[in-house]
Amino acid sequence: MAKEYRTIEEVAGPLMLVRGVEGVAYDELGEIELPSGERRRCRVLEIDGGDALVQLFESAIGINIEASRVRFLGRGLELAVAPDMLGRVFNGMGEPMDGAPPVIPVARRDINGSPMNPAARDYPNEFIQTGVSAIDGLNTLVRGQKLPIFSGSGLPHNQLAAQIARQAKVLGDDEKFAVVFAAMGITFEDANFFVSDFRRTGAIERTTLFLNLADQPPIERIATPRMALTCAEYLAFDLDMQVLVILTDMTYYAEALREVSAARKEVPGRRGYPGYLYTDLAGIYERAGRIRGRRGSITMMPILTMPDDDKTHPVPDLTGYITEGQIILDRTLNQNGIEPPVDVLPSLSRLKDKGIGEGKTRGDHADVMNQLFAAYSRGKDARALAVILGESALGDLDRQYAAFSTAFEQRYVHQGYEADRSIGETLQIGWELLGMLPATQLNRISREWIDQYYVAAEEA
Repeated sequence: MAKEYRTIEEVAGPLMLVRGVEGVAYDELGEIELPSGERRRCRVLEIDGGDALVQLFESAIGINIEASRVRFLGRGLELAVAPDMLGRVFNGMGEPMDGAPPVIPVARRDINGSPMNPAARDYPNEFIQTGVSAIDGLNTLVRGQKLPIFSGSGLPHNQLAAQIARQAKVLGDDEKFAVVFAAMGITFEDANFFVSDFRRTGAIERTTLFLNLADQPPIERIATPRMALTCAEYLAFDLDMQVLVILTDMTYYAEALREVSAARKEVPGRRGYPGYLYTDLAGIYERAGRIRGRRGSITMMPILTMPDDDKTHPVPDLTGYITEGQIILDRTLNQNGIEPPVDVLPSLSRLKDKGIGEGKTRGDHADVMNQLFAAYSRGKDARALAVILGESALGDLDRQYAAFSTAFEQRYVHQGYEADRSIGETLQIGWELLGMLPATQLNRISREWIDQYYVAAEEA
């Protein structure tokens, strides 16, 4: 029986001080019983001798410090896991919000998980098809990778997240694939969009959703990605599934962390974020990967909005240090109607070379990718020059490159949020675009592939 304390000293915002506690540990879960019989949850943030500083999961309104009782439960925050979590919608604390009964647990797991032994990690080297050409063809996602999406306020990252969650698959008939989708600090409208979109397309059957709304406590926002990753670890390493985890929006998560840090009166770091922001983010991101000897894997795509489109903001900056690349959404492309507005040149997947080629995608993939990057870069330069000097100042070849870059954005990057392209279709579109250029300009593609796939535009 858990010992009860009637020694609440003070309640300040989301924090509460309890005196004279014994045997209470950091991160331990607690329960506050009000005189009315209502129960609210809390978590131990700090222990100083016999004093426990706890954080409330719910509102502090109505807590009578003289008549309320606190008991500590001897365990941290846990998630009940079971195979039938797929197809379900939970809140940020792992409680059902889809009207169905609670999951009957096979096990209960601490949401902080266990660190993955670096020596036991297996190198990511298998292709995951998202159905989005700008990712599959040029910034390929690899099984076990951490590939974030950097967006800006008002850009359609939610639509792209939903598209990837719907379309993502591993190539291979005997592989079981699942998506764990966690949203933090989103509006009710956005939450409704995700749930209805997954149900409309049937993707809900292989997806588990954890949704934390903007009006819910910051402590729940901090727990949400850990709940999602605990679910993902169970599906991947207990049920041998290939799991894609999508976390949106990590900026809201970091702001909740800053709010809690400020309430604890901690010394702030850059822009008021706590000094341990890097460690905290790494503790989330590094739970993705593959373990040697295990069939399952966790691949992660965190989505974060950059305040003022600033890549040097602490959240994207630190995320870039921990993860293996980034997909960047561009405001100008979005204004020009390109969907999704992926800016492929500054985007990067550091593991793309490991997940493409013969037996994974296609033998010509790497050469086509390199040639498309080079041609698009030169075409953008030609278009910028035409703005300054006029198109008549460009030579014939530069005009071809400028036309190529425009067509590349309209046909390759732009595909809408409903089109699901196979890697074969993506490579075919790439070859059709390269047909706009003379074969002599394809200096990054081996002769073997040119002979097999190249068709000049006038011959097509």
